[in-house]
Amino acid sequence: MGAMKWLVIFVLLGVCSQAAAQDITVTVFASTSKTVLVKWTRFPGATSYKLTAALQSSPNDPVAFATFGPNTVLGSISLSQTGIHVFKVEALGATEETLSNSTVESPTAPEAMDPFQEVNVEDSTSLSVKFNLKTGATKYIIRVQNADGFYREDMVSSSPAEIKSLTPYTEYTLSILAANAVGLGQPSPSVTAKTGLSYPVITSETPQGLSCIGALPAITQFYASSPSNDSITVSWESVANAVQYVITIENVASSESMKHNSSDTNLTMSGLDAGSLYLIQGRAWDIEGREGQSDHFLTQITRPATPSSVNISMVMDNGVAALSVSWDKDQGNYSGSVQYNVVSDQNLTCNSTLTSCRLSPVGCGEVHTVQVTVSNDAGPSFPSSHVFISYPCPPQSLAIARSTEANCTLSWDPVPHADSYVAFIKRADGSEETCNTTDRNNCTFNWECGRTYLMSVSAFNLAGSSPKGKILNHTTLPCCPESVSVSTVSSDTLGITWAASRGALLYETRAADSSEVILCNDTAPMCTLSDLSCDRSYSVVVIPCNEISGCNLACTAHTKDTAPCTPMHLGLSQKNSSCVSVSWTANNRDATYTVSATGEQGTPSCTTNGSSCDITDLPCGSAYEVSVTATSTAGQSLPSFSDTLETAPCCPVNIEVDQITMATTNVSWSHAKGADTFTTSLTSSRGHARCHTRGHSCLMGCITCGTNYTVTMEAFSRTGHSSNCTYQGFSSSACCPSGVRLYQSAGNSVLVHWRGSGGDHHYITEMSGSSNNYTCTAPPGESSCNLTNIQCGEDYRVVVAPLTPEGGQVPFCPQRQYKVTCSGAGSNIGTVMYRGRRSVD
Repeated sequence: MGAMKWLVIFVLLGVCSQAAAQDITVTVFASTSKTVLVKWTRFPGATSYKLTAALQSSPNDPVAFATFGPNTVLGSISLSQTGIHVFKVEALGATEETLSNSTVESPTAPEAMDPFQEVNVEDSTSLSVKFNLKTGATKYIIRVQNADGFYREDMVSSSPAEIKSLTPYTEYTLSILAANAVGLGQPSPSVTAKTGLSYPVITSETPQGLSCIGALPAITQFYASSPSNDSITVSWESVANAVQYVITIENVASSESMKHNSSDTNLTMSGLDAGSLYLIQGRAWDIEGREGQSDHFLTQITRPATPSSVNISMVMDNGVAALSVSWDKDQGNYSGSVQYNVVSDQNLTCNSTLTSCRLSPVGCGEVHTVQVTVSNDAGPSFPSSHVFISYPCPPQSLAIARSTEANCTLSWDPVPHADSYVAFIKRADGSEETCNTTDRNNCTFNWECGRTYLMSVSAFNLAGSSPKGKILNHTTLPCCPESVSVSTVSSDTLGITWAASRGALLYETRAADSSEVILCNDTAPMCTLSDLSCDRSYSVVVIPCNEISGCNLACTAHTKDTAPCTPMHLGLSQKNSSCVSVSWTANNRDATYTVSATGEQGTPSCTTNGSSCDITDLPCGSAYEVSVTATSTAGQSLPSFSDTLETAPCCPVNIEVDQITMATTNVSWSHAKGADTFTTSLTSSRGHARCHTRGHSCLMGCITCGTNYTVTMEAFSRTGHSSNCTYQGFSSSACCPSGVRLYQSAGNSVLVHWRGSGGDHHYITEMSGSSNNYTCTAPPGESSCNLTNIQCGEDYRVVVAPLTPEGGQVPFCPQRQYKVTCSGAGSNIGTVMYRGRRSVD
């Protein structure tokens, strides 16, 4: 059996041993001792395929691996040793995760054979050979060929082996191949051997019926060639006395034979099987019909048929694009070697003895006219011709244009030989959107602010997808901030806060009015705009920016007024002790002004829309810091410069006038808030008294007894503010009586007599001794009083004093000393003797 037939058997066995797949199917396409060609089906979404090989004894320890592109379905892997291997194909995703996998087990073809140990000549038509057996081989194929084009393959199972049916005395080239169920090993180095001479046939009689001329000689110089896949041309040297030649041609495989007559020395025989081995023999005939000898014959094969079922596809070969060209193997019944030659009009060629080969490198968008020719020992076949367009080139000039607020359009230049396009739009968060189109070179898709998009476009035709082209990295404008809050901090400052917006690295906050623009740049979602003008309307907008796409200028502005300006030129005008009028310069558009007086007694205030107002009901003795603040819907201004306000001191709540002596009084009073000094006056028609002190009491002399006085006070603050205080009048006590005399009266009584000061006063007389005290009260207008039952023989203190309107005794009238003696030895009063006068204790 020929080598090509064994390859067909090997492929079929590979198909039968296909492993059970999950989602992809894996088969062994071809095998040698060191290289295995594995075929698989495509898996949707796979970006690459990984092929690994491991010995059956250690399936989890790969001994070799190879990776292929997403469009490759046939890959080879080199092995370091023979034996049964487990081949695994994994379909990988974009991040090299396994999407699907499948395995298949297959042995390798046997190793290359060693040279023959011995080659011996058995006879003129046979040779014997000895060779070393190979592990894993189930049969051996001996190739026999000679210089005349003879080629044959004999299958044997062991050593030694015999090669029969050879031509006598002919030199042959011999080589041997080991084979098993999956393929053929490499042939051994060839050796040459020559068969022996044939034995001559001796005939003693001349056959009856033959002329005496004798038999024609054999055709000795015989040549053959195949001009086409269905014809063979033979030629020979002419034979003397021959008038006709009979050429017999026999198909070795089918044993079908045909005879052709010719009077010429050449003949073309058509209608033959392509790629088939024919045995050709010629005889010469003389004019008498005698047949010449037929010792010589030759073999000739027809040229192979034009390769059929040619399939062309794009594959990646070690990262290089290539055309994978495959065809059906149909070499007829010829078991010899054939050579396939593939040629592209783009100056690419490849040769193969199998049923496929690759043309590389292939560029995108190329048009190839591919011819496949198969050759055997007879020559090449007629070429097949196929036009193939490679996958398109990647689209160029990718451009992005914003079509609406939420949409953008990706466009690109049309690509020759592209049937369709797929645009891939991938966000930085990993989500992806695709757009398929066959009739336009643009796609519209949704976009969001503050996102980064990776955009690419692939072109497709029947050959597959274009290579990866330019990736357009586009970052949209950052999103406008949400929850923007603009607040008034002061009359020249606005505070702005907002929620951080997607895609923003920097925020530019802008406040503008008719005459100025204030800017603030910060990475934080807050900003304070200062140095603004008071009582102004500002348009405030927060502009998000990033370094890639710039700034989003379409964000909504917010109008905010600064707080009112500070009132100026504060003026105070005190209307009375409890009321002050405050005025200022009003310099705001629309504001309410509040005047506040800050002091110990609280904060009295007044409010107006004008430029002045009165603060009333101010308590006495208080100091205030007065300022004006303007308030509007935007906020409150800073207070004006303050001015000091001091109210008049308070009058003492309580004042008390105590008469110390008949001409001296002690005036005392309670605390008076805000008062530092006091001037107290007692005024009457009979004169007045005054004292000036920082204390809360003072003594005033020159008081006239029995006189009504007006009591007034003037309280002064430290700064000179004063209050006039008027109190209830004071009446000095009645004058002490004069001319007090004591006279003995009847019945141990003593008559006390005095001179009064006039007026309707009550007088009381008190007479005090060591053991007895006596009292009597004279009616108004009376100037004497009688004391009864006086104990004689003692010294007495006698005081006569007027009574106050409240009934109290005037305490400052003088005491007089008297001695009351007894009369004789009895207890009756004797004489009353005056012993002197003394002041009150």
